[in-house]
Amino acid sequence: MQALLQREVPSSGTCALQEAQTATFAAGCFWVVELRFQRIPGVVETQVGYTGGHMAHPTYDDVLSDETGHAEAVEVAFDPEVVSFRELADVFFEMHDPTTLNRQGNDHGRQYRSAIFFHSKAQETEAKEALADAQKLYSNSIKTQIVPASEWWPAEEYHQRYLSKGGQSASKGDLSPIRCYG
Repeated sequence: MQALLQREVPSSGTCALQEAQTATFAAGCFWVVELRFQRIPGVVETQVGYTGGHMAHPTYDDVLSDETGHAEAVEVAFDPEVVSFRELADVFFEMHDPTTLNRQGNDHGRQYRSAIFFHSKAQETEAKEALADAQKLYSNSIKTQIVPASEWWPAEEYHQRYLSKGGQSASKGDLSPIRCYG
């Protein structure tokens, strides 16, 4: 992860939006997940939201009820010339405990499940390869779902970039610990 965070971005700056690809990850509280991805060179934009469920236009309170089927997730727009989907998937497996079912730390319920929502067949293949490699590091079975991306519902504005708005650095390459608070 440290080498990935310290990668240099090409002098041309960020990619043009038409060249960006999208990846979607769920790994517990979306505030922490978003900040971890924001710090990676090649990640151009992030948005927290809800996906994988059955309710249209869910609110945070709806998702928190654990009745919508949605997961708290992060959509990541990234420049594949700087960072690959596979590298993002590897970071995803490093940032949380993928062996717990519907739980990360003190957060529990289906909305906190571990999932990769793939946007292409190539992403599906790379996600499965990353899971197989990550499984070698755990004695317990990984519970991460690898499923097709579904309807995306952006979270309320106050959730967007929540931790960076609270003073934590989202600077590319930052290795400082992430503190979650609500």
